[in-house]
Amino acid sequence: MARMYYDDAADLSLLEDKRIAIIGYGIQGGAQSLCLRDSGLDVVVAELEGTPNYDRALADGWEPVSAAEAARQAQVVQILTQDHVQAMVYKGDIEPNLDEGDAMVFSHGFNIHYGQIVPPDSVDVFMVAPKGPGALVRECYLSDIGVPSLVAVYQDYTGNAMALALAYAKAIKATKAGVIETTFQEETETDLFGEQAVLCGGVSELITAGFDTLVEAGYQPEIAYFEVLHELKLIMDLIYPRGIGGMRRGVSDTATYGDLTRGKRVITDETRAEMKRMLEEVQNGEFAKEWILENQTGRPVFNKLLARAEQHPIEEVGRQLRAMMPFIEDEE
Repeated sequence: MARMYYDDAADLSLLEDKRIAIIGYGIQGGAQSLCLRDSGLDVVVAELEGTPNYDRALADGWEPVSAAEAARQAQVVQILTQDHVQAMVYKGDIEPNLDEGDAMVFSHGFNIHYGQIVPPDSVDVFMVAPKGPGALVRECYLSDIGVPSLVAVYQDYTGNAMALALAYAKAIKATKAGVIETTFQEETETDLFGEQAVLCGGVSELITAGFDTLVEAGYQPEIAYFEVLHELKLIMDLIYPRGIGGMRRGVSDTATYGDLTRGKRVITDETRAEMKRMLEEVQNGEFAKEWILENQTGRPVFNKLLARAEQHPIEEVGRQLRAMMPFIEDEE
């Protein structure tokens, strides 16, 4: 069983004499910054001037500085830029400004695990990874319940890295919900696999295949969209609070019987074998090398595939149908 930590295991005072730099005021950066500030900690925010995130930071009462200046001022540096720019920001702005005994914090382990960021031996390196988007982190902080999070220590120079990590988790109220101990390797590899095989790659391809099957069989695209995409939210709204078993108790018996007798005809032994191959590509670094090279060469494959996918008929049908549903909030 995983080791769990709660409020009584964390001492917020360990951070009270330190300045925390949040590098990147994006989805997580904005939420974590506000939570840390509201917990009474000393926070400095780094963001690029002229960007929407910079303007949002100003609106939230910050005076953003450069990443280099934030790292110079701080003893705890949390890197919350996107994965593909973290190494560049670290090498150019953060590494030259780290002092002995400082701490580096991450909310995803990609760059540490795959060696894109190699911290000096003289700093602590730990992770606090909320299992929810920034908006939820902020909402749950304000509701005094917190979001369950992961915690991991990669490098413990001071002998106090785990204690600092738990203090940071407490500052965003994660320890109210519970913090699960993991490793940078486990968090990174399971995260990438989940995105590719299930949450993004698996789900989007399954939806598209279902849509194509119905349309090719002569059914109206609008009806196909409702049945394979729109109603997916209804199912996830049951799975999210109840689990798969609870979902099956919440739909019709006809739907449950179809689930139990036909699901394995879609997710076959061949599908499961391919999932294992995808996991191996994550574990051996093949995917990471591919994604790093893709960014270094201007994202030719990424851009081509994204453009092609956005031209699929399901996208146009979806835009038309969503325009009929003002109750759907567009959060783009």
